[in-house]
Amino acid sequence: MTETASRLGAGRYVDSIDSPDGVTTSVHELTTVDDAKVTGVLRVPAGARTVVTVMHPRQDVTYHSLVPYFLGAGYAVWTQGSRSPNNDLTLIHEQAIIDFAAGHAFLRSAGFDHVVSLGHSGGGTLAAFYCQQASLSPPERLATAPSGRPVALRDAEMPLPDGVVFLAPHPGQGALLRRVIDPSVVDEGDPLSVDPGLDPFDARNGYRPAPEPTRYDEEFVARYRAAQAERLRRIDDVARGHVAEAQAANGSFKQDGDPADRRRALAPRLITVYRTDADLRNVDLTLDPNERPYGSLFGRRPDLTNYGLVGFGRLSTAEAWLSTWSANTTNADFVRCAPGVSVPTFLLEFTGDQASYPVDIAAMGDALAADDLTVGAVAGTHFGGPIRPGAPTGTSLAATRIEEWIDARF
Repeated sequence: MTETASRLGAGRYVDSIDSPDGVTTSVHELTTVDDAKVTGVLRVPAGARTVVTVMHPRQDVTYHSLVPYFLGAGYAVWTQGSRSPNNDLTLIHEQAIIDFAAGHAFLRSAGFDHVVSLGHSGGGTLAAFYCQQASLSPPERLATAPSGRPVALRDAEMPLPDGVVFLAPHPGQGALLRRVIDPSVVDEGDPLSVDPGLDPFDARNGYRPAPEPTRYDEEFVARYRAAQAERLRRIDDVARGHVAEAQAANGSFKQDGDPADRRRALAPRLITVYRTDADLRNVDLTLDPNERPYGSLFGRRPDLTNYGLVGFGRLSTAEAWLSTWSANTTNADFVRCAPGVSVPTFLLEFTGDQASYPVDIAAMGDALAADDLTVGAVAGTHFGGPIRPGAPTGTSLAATRIEEWIDARF
């Protein structure tokens, strides 16, 4: 095994095929209704009349592995960033779907016959949230983010896509964090603090050294998940406190004009959340079983990556926490948004997914409101890798199924 292949995060990124010749590429800067700037890349094969959009709230998807497949099938592809790409610090989902709206309005003005939105992973919940809000009349849309920050959804042009594809959607950033956060942290200021009775990587709780499969008993699983929910509630209280302090200081500034109050309102009190790679299902493959390999989205050794820098929700403002990372306050929850998704819908599962499990896909399928709903599965891991060495990639299998679905409708 090479040194590269043995690294903790090996296998997360999937190589794609080359893009076909004859594709016109242009870069566009768009201005949102609330005056933010977002950029997107439009690739158009000759004669393309259908465009597939790809967006994620947190990640740059310019080179998403599906792009060359869609171009080869004759579709245009629009890949777009949010106003805070690759940055969780200030990610407010109510603003991210305003960014999403700017892209859809641009594509409608570009004259394509059909616009199909594809949401992969966290992009799935983003697309569901967008469709839910876009299906409402402007006065019915959200006026504020969970922190109370005003958002311009009621002023935005929000055209619905003609169809939406949800590929390996996880249940939402907040719902995902609830299942991966380590509840054994006893001191939020100490990344090494631990309650041994809740430590998922302690042999006394059932853990076995990687890559041996672990078996947790039902009592520990129930206690662990209750403690995860409790840790989230504690962080919610901190976030609400930070928001209240800033709002009080801002109110005082508006009343008295004292710059010191304005400074207090602007000073960021950041929320640091240690150890968020601790989903029991990543090491106990009997919990919500599917064809996933041992390990998490972030690597082959969750007992180590849980302590590392990379992970969900590690650093954010209080407003971003309440909008994106708290399962208790976020509006961007797939199952809650799904009844607002009525356009033709394709929900496609990867059978070896490490973040979205069969129980999730079943709940999503039950909640989606589209009369034209297709639910399917292909072999692959969450980011589109092969289910086993030498097998076709999940990306290639998904591309075929998605192209068939689009061609049958548009």
